[in-house]
Amino acid sequence: MTEVRHALGDATRRLGDRVDAEVLLQHVLRRPASWLLAHADDVLTLADERAFVELVRRRQLGEPVAYITGRRGFWSLELEVTPATLIPRPETERLVELALDRLAEDAPVRVVDLGTGSGAIALSIGTERPRAKIVATDASAEALEVARRNARRLCIPNVQFVLGDWLAPLGEARVDLIVSNPPYIEADDPHLAQGDLRFEPASALASGADGLADIRRIVGDARQHLLPGGWLLFEHGWNQGEACRALLQVAGYGEVFTAQDLEKRDRVSGGRRDGWTG
Repeated sequence: MTEVRHALGDATRRLGDRVDAEVLLQHVLRRPASWLLAHADDVLTLADERAFVELVRRRQLGEPVAYITGRRGFWSLELEVTPATLIPRPETERLVELALDRLAEDAPVRVVDLGTGSGAIALSIGTERPRAKIVATDASAEALEVARRNARRLCIPNVQFVLGDWLAPLGEARVDLIVSNPPYIEADDPHLAQGDLRFEPASALASGADGLADIRRIVGDARQHLLPGGWLLFEHGWNQGEACRALLQVAGYGEVFTAQDLEKRDRVSGGRRDGWTG
């Protein structure tokens, strides 16, 4: 029979990470972190101990904690994630912040989220801007089903999920804001074969020899779907800010910028469609 404190200590030694160990035990016991602290001397049932040992084993093999538990926190939401979706990351919240800065709080604005995955960006905007009408696209039917489940469970009704490649599902529609966290890793980047990235969908990570293939396509196609004064915002790699600004400028966007994340790395670039048509 193993006490909570000893189970956590052993798992921490095996994983080299106390946080991962606690998250996995919380998942097994369906208890918050505060409970683990208050009940450190409690004895685990044999079933819970075996389940915890199995989850620790999976983590030791490299499987991401988010896929093991099926959950990841993002913005103010607790999202379901599966191997069909990219795991939402804290730095992507910067994209949400910049999008909200450009959306009036009480206006029926129209927004598109390209490559929505679990729905993290679209649902975060949807919950903060309840009058916004949001379309979230993805080329993966499996990913879209995860996003739909998240919307239903979180009771966020103003997001519509549409199957299709990037902007293709929009037809002739024009909107106030287009956001995206597209693939931006170089196809031969060795990090793709390391750590958590080994388990995430390659199509959501890598994009051509320089990592910019999908960004080029989005920048080139998005302008015709923006209303005059509308914005395109997208996430990219820390070393791609200059290249992304150049793409936006060549495509005719105004007010081109790059914003940094909390670690002072280039993370989001964007531009605005001018008021003139064309």
